[in-house]
Amino acid sequence: MDLKIGYIGLGIMGKSMARNILKAGFSLVIHNRSRQSVKELVSEGAFEANSPAEVAEQVDVIFTNLPDSPDVEMVALGDQGIIAGAHDGLIYIDNSTIKPATARMVGQHLAEKGVIMLDAPVSGGDIGAREGTLTIMVGGPVDAFHKVKPVLEAIGKTITHVGGLGDGQIAKAANQIMVAAQMVAMGELLIFAQQAGADPRKVIEAIRGGAAGCWTLDNKPPRLFAGNRQPGFKAYMQAKDLGIVMDTAREFGVSMPTTAVNTQLFNAMLQMGMRELDNSAVIGVIEKLSGTELSV
Repeated sequence: MDLKIGYIGLGIMGKSMARNILKAGFSLVIHNRSRQSVKELVSEGAFEANSPAEVAEQVDVIFTNLPDSPDVEMVALGDQGIIAGAHDGLIYIDNSTIKPATARMVGQHLAEKGVIMLDAPVSGGDIGAREGTLTIMVGGPVDAFHKVKPVLEAIGKTITHVGGLGDGQIAKAANQIMVAAQMVAMGELLIFAQQAGADPRKVIEAIRGGAAGCWTLDNKPPRLFAGNRQPGFKAYMQAKDLGIVMDTAREFGVSMPTTAVNTQLFNAMLQMGMRELDNSAVIGVIEKLSGTELSV
């Protein structure tokens, strides 16, 4: 079955993901506030729509990739939102990272118009988005998941149906707990090694093949050693995601002592003017606290 796809939200991640859907041979209708991203994709074969409602009217499956919960609520349920162009059988897939409760609320409202919603946040950063190797965590009806899986395979490599609507967001929140911990730990170990007299480059080489091995140590140190702290995944988005984690933890009475500290460190980045830098640039907070800088 040929599916016509819509994509709304063409930021660092969304533009690359939409492009990969287009490259996979799907007909693509797009909408975005920034004109440059729209022009690029239209030149590559996409079609432009003037509102989320106009996208929804034309497609079988509609994606969004937006900054935060209020943005998703507005685009999905607001004036000229997806709900205004809804039709029976439309599948809505949200690639944003938002509160699980928001995903469930939006899905309930759209269901009244015959729309099936899947929450499908992603992990893998700008590199994974460009290369089509993202990890995708999906919540929602399993039949809809199987129907759209060929589209998801255009943007991701590891695609997991986690459970019901909102469960994808729970998985993403868990992912961000680990990501934040790795970024902070990497910053600490690099400054620790340097100040204790070892070459941090050699330390990374020594430990990344052992029990400390992880995606962060495989990908981030070369950028930091080169003095590159540009995103990637922006610090203010990491801080936003940790806010979702902490809000959800409070909702369910879960103690998160380490994540609470990591949340403070990422919030400190924002206060120090580093909100647009990569999340690995949290090392800058460690540098400030230690009175030193990583040698490049």
